[in-house]
Formats: sequence, structure tokens, C-alpha cells
Amino acid sequence: MKNLLNKNGELLSDENRITTIGLWLRKTSLDELPQLFNVLKGDMSFVGPRPLLIEYLPVYNDEQKLRHTVKPGITGYAQINGRNNISWKKKLEFDVYYTRHNSFFLDIKILVKTFLKILKTNDITKNGFATSDKFLGND
Repeated sequence: MKNLLNKNGELLSDENRITTIGLWLRKTSLDELPQLFNVLKGDMSFVGPRPLLIEYLPVYNDEQKLRHTVKPGITGYAQINGRNNISWKKKLEFDVYYTRHNSFFLDIKILVKTFLKILKTNDITKNGFATSDKFLGND
């Protein structure tokens, strides 16, 4: 992404900053490859709730905070059930579902469905956004 700012010094929206190469990297999910280093270091897992911005921590409700009881992952249950094209509420519900039903077989299911999602290149962005909208909390 380009580091473009508005007249107030704030970053422009993702839609205004993403490059053609960036769009292609997102569509093919190649932008996720650097996270393999985090998996090798043990900071992340292949499967688990996707890491989110630190600025979201204060706006999680108690239920949503459960997503932090497992290691974050490159892919997760929310990614195979809508990726960026679902609401934050639903995405976080899927993350909590994963934490409560975490198993080897669920991980295998998620990995297989992730591969299929990558091939189809759907749900990469939220309708009306270049990537996803900002999580503002609950209600």
C-alpha cells in the first residue's frame, strides 16, 4: 500500500492506498506468506483466529476476548465462512466457535477449505471496501 495522507495527516482509506500489485497479492493470498516466519518462530499457528489490530483490544466484549485463548493463525474458521465479506460480529463469533471446538479434525477441515477459498479467490474484500471495514466494537 502507498502511504498516502489526507490534508489532516491521516492515512487515506485502504481503497485509495492499495496498489495494483497489492490487489493481486491479496487476491492470490500471497500477502500471507510472510506470516510463515511467525509460524516457524512459534508466535502463530497455521490455524487459529486471525490476528487483529491491537487498537481493537479495548472494544472486544468478554465473549470475543476468548479468541485470545489460542494462538492466532494464518487461516481460521472465520476465513472459511466468509473471510472479509462477513460482519465483524459474525467473524468474531466464528473465532469464538473455533476456540471452543478446537481439534485436529477441525484444523484439517479449515486447511482444506482455505485451499479451496484461495483457488476461488472470493470473499477477499468486504463489499464496498478495498479490504475490510474497521471494527468499532459492539453496538
